[in-house]
Amino acid sequence: MPLLILFILIPVIEIALFIQIGGLIGLWPTIGLILLSAVVGMVLIRSQGRRALGELQESFRKLNDPTRPLAHGAMILFAGALMLTPGFFTDSIGLLLLVPWVRDRVMQAAARRVHVTRSGFGFDTSSQPRHGWPGKSGDVIDGDYSTQDDPYATRPDTELPPVDRSASPKRSKPSGWTRPE
Repeated sequence: MPLLILFILIPVIEIALFIQIGGLIGLWPTIGLILLSAVVGMVLIRSQGRRALGELQESFRKLNDPTRPLAHGAMILFAGALMLTPGFFTDSIGLLLLVPWVRDRVMQAAARRVHVTRSGFGFDTSSQPRHGWPGKSGDVIDGDYSTQDDPYATRPDTELPPVDRSASPKRSKPSGWTRPE
């Protein structure tokens, strides 16, 4: 329900701002401001995105926790989407998200609401009984299987269809991921 309210409320705010600002400065200056904010936003997003990518690469290189650069990168991407959306309200939110200390505050607010647990599959299963070998912590997956006969093996008079290798491109050397033919 809150998402539905946002989808209704944001366009109403944008329309009201277009009417108010357009009445103050005129049609063409209003359109010019929207285009200018999109261009400035894209320049800022490009520079902020490069910085966030550099921080992410540095955290991987030093084997540090990549949570902060990943969150900043996601917020920069979201800011870019807001900046591409025409309107003054979304542009102002997008510009705010391009400020690093604002992103830090948003991340702190989100961290207070998120509880992270660590388990084998990403779920907190500590209250569930464990099964499996003694000394092992893991889930047991029980399954049934059946075998199927090879249709070519059941009829000795049937040969495998020939493989057409003319359609596949020839490689000069193997990629290293497969065995050479």
